Amino acid sequence: MTVLTNRQATAPSTESGAPRTFGMVVKAYVALTKPRIIELLLITTLPVMFLAAGGLPPLWKSIAVMVFGTLSAGSANALNCYVDRDIDQKMRRTRRRPLARHQVSPRGALVFGIVLGILSTVGLWVTTNWLAAVLSTAAILFYVIVYSMILKRRTAQNIVWGGIAGCMPVMIGWAGITERLDWAPLVLFGVVFFWTPPHTWTLAMRYKEDYAAAKVPMLPVVATERRVILESVAYTWATVLCSLALWPVAHTTLFYPVVAVVLGVVCLWEVHRLLARLNAGRSGVDLRPMRFFHWSNAYLALLFLAVAIDPLLA
Repeated sequence: MTVLTNRQATAPSTESGAPRTFGMVVKAYVALTKPRIIELLLITTLPVMFLAAGGLPPLWKSIAVMVFGTLSAGSANALNCYVDRDIDQKMRRTRRRPLARHQVSPRGALVFGIVLGILSTVGLWVTTNWLAAVLSTAAILFYVIVYSMILKRRTAQNIVWGGIAGCMPVMIGWAGITERLDWAPLVLFGVVFFWTPPHTWTLAMRYKEDYAAAKVPMLPVVATERRVILESVAYTWATVLCSLALWPVAHTTLFYPVVAVVLGVVCLWEVHRLLARLNAGRSGVDLRPMRFFHWSNAYLALLFLAVAIDPLLA
């Protein structure tokens, strides 16, 4: 048996064992941050800054919030990959992540996530204000400790309460501009909070076997399809109604509520079509849950685009 040196034994390698280039290493660490999820978080952050400023927000402060907000989200996601490295290997959807493929060492991922978190906190404190920095740190800790380490593997309500971390960019964006909190960001916090469960559950319906194999009690794993869809309908209604509350709270023009109503009607139509397919006797893939999942992504992006445009019209 060949004896490996300490460096050879601990260095991350590809599944094939072939040596990796510097570019491949960088790509693996970037993948730890889950860039596609960060994109969704930034979609909710930037429009809120327009609303907070009542128009175009200060350029450099906006750039600072977006840059250090990206580092904050990257920190949370990298640390989540570290915590979930065992179950990521068991799921088709996640088995190609860097830790699951042994492209990055667990220690490297842990250090990387902590460094990103420190940089994001210090950066927000220096370039914006202490409130944005504290909210950013709270989001990281909540996602990693409360969701990843406590809720995810223990309760079907994991994504309901764990989703709070995904609502924090709204608060961070507002605080970064105004140095305070108000009712408007709390309403948008509520929109993201109610939007998250049905968005995640419909994805989990598609990958139900994955979550079951990893022993993660997502609602579609432990409950009937009817219960999952009925709760998705309820949360979608709550999302749409909460989105309309921004009109009187933030004193928007008529542009925002008109867009919110149109988007809400389409979103409700899609989730009720999901229920109708269930009532028609369809199940599993025939329910087409991913149709609602993809539409919910578009709904949130377009709704927050309206949030950004409205103050420009005013």
